[in-house]
Amino acid sequence: MRKSTTATAIAMPLLLAGGLLLITGCQSEKDALSTDKADLSVSGAYLPQPAMTDMAAAYLTVKNGGDKADQLTSVTSPLSGDITMHTTEGSQMKHASKLEVPANGELKLSRGGTHLMLGKLAHKPKVGEKVEFTLHFAESGAVKVQVPVESATFRPQD
Repeated sequence: MRKSTTATAIAMPLLLAGGLLLITGCQSEKDALSTDKADLSVSGAYLPQPAMTDMAAAYLTVKNGGDKADQLTSVTSPLSGDITMHTTEGSQMKHASKLEVPANGELKLSRGGTHLMLGKLAHKPKVGEKVEFTLHFAESGAVKVQVPVESATFRPQD
């Protein structure tokens, strides 16, 4: 009986240590699988056909399915070398150097609200044309989107 008690006394701490390692290993794997980053997608993008040859506006929604917020820091396009981001407060349009994309939320650019302004257009885009935009994010890098040109009176279905 004495050997059995000694064997149990030695084996028990080893089994406990092994169990703790197994539990710790599972926890680390779980942490590695959690999303601690932004998960961005773009939808509802459009550019109304501009009335003028030198200025246009564009709208879109950036959805973030991730657990980390991000920021839209700039937008580029072959159509314009002068794209700025604006917010609208009351009737005042204000330049924004960055736009927040909240974790598990969205950034909505729409008429009468936050939007993109394009100046110095390379050409006047026509209905049916697609314009390439590159959205630059602080954390997620660059995301390219093809934005359709719609009629000047186009209103998206929400």
